[in-house]
Amino acid sequence: MARVQLRHIVQARSGDKGNTVNIAVFAPNAALYEVLVREVTPERVKAHFDGLVAGEVKRYLVPKMLAMNLICRGALSGGGSATMRMDNLGKCYAANFMRMEIEVEDSVNLSQSSLERL
Repeated sequence: MARVQLRHIVQARSGDKGNTVNIAVFAPNAALYEVLVREVTPERVKAHFDGLVAGEVKRYLVPKMLAMNLICRGALSGGGSATMRMDNLGKCYAANFMRMEIEVEDSVNLSQSSLERL
């Protein structure tokens, strides 16, 4: 079992609307998608963003696209025009999210490009 940062194995993109941030996550293959489904839970995402996400985190699975969408409410201290935060945009959340670490079984085939980045 290896502990791996998400940046080595997935792609993600994030954005915001008001005080809500969404993070779309895409796995390169079905085996890694199953690992994501197990490891990237709303509870773990909320813990990863401790102090940044005040509201609930919901997860929507999109298995045919090997993707998931994470909705983080109360994530921008009121929204872009209302917050006093220096970094008040949701597009920065994907970069932060990619530092989250998950457990990946040794038997899971990582893509060649992912292996080169490790």
